[in-house]
Amino acid sequence: MEEPKISTASIAKLFSIGIIILSIAIGFVFYYMMSDRDKQQKKQQIEELTSQFVNLLIFIWLAKILLHASIFIEDPIAILAYPSDSSSFYLAIVATVLLLVIKFKRKQMDMLVFLDAFVHVFLVASFVYDFIQLIWNDNTYALGPLMLVAGLLLLFVFIRGRFPTATVILMIGVLWSFGLMVLAWTQAFVTVFGYMMEPWFTGIVLFVSITIFIYRKKGL
Repeated sequence: MEEPKISTASIAKLFSIGIIILSIAIGFVFYYMMSDRDKQQKKQQIEELTSQFVNLLIFIWLAKILLHASIFIEDPIAILAYPSDSSSFYLAIVATVLLLVIKFKRKQMDMLVFLDAFVHVFLVASFVYDFIQLIWNDNTYALGPLMLVAGLLLLFVFIRGRFPTATVILMIGVLWSFGLMVLAWTQAFVTVFGYMMEPWFTGIVLFVSITIFIYRKKGL
């Protein structure tokens, strides 16, 4: 009996997932080593980040099912092989943000501490992922995002502790989203962890970041 063969696309997908997991793991290590918070708080934030990353993956799958409901109804198993596109990713991001807001409103988490940990992990994980894409996969489109997150990572390390945490986080958010918008207009496409970033999406992130920044500065 002939053994089932794994397609090249499946292997590539698994390899991509492996790179993301490795990148996030290195981000966790960086946060644990570089953060000035106590060990217990760092462990709590790593657990919270891990939980939210898992939630994000679940929301991506649910969004994929929702966006391709007709395929899911006809053949539920087929949806497993259907690629997750940017639309699924965007919906999953919105769902994750709403979940975080609910937890914050219920006083189940310290949003500022969580976002500080997230920025640590996200910048390092993005740098590692784009570096692997550029060097290992020879993806020249990863050069722009790599230079962007490298600059933001250096800035983050330099200004953290010299400005209020909220100001640092918002500054990184503004510069990251603005940088992605510039990249989206100057090259064929730009991705974050393999997901296409449309200018309108990064524009929304930029608008929200600037609005919150101005709101805090005015002390309203």
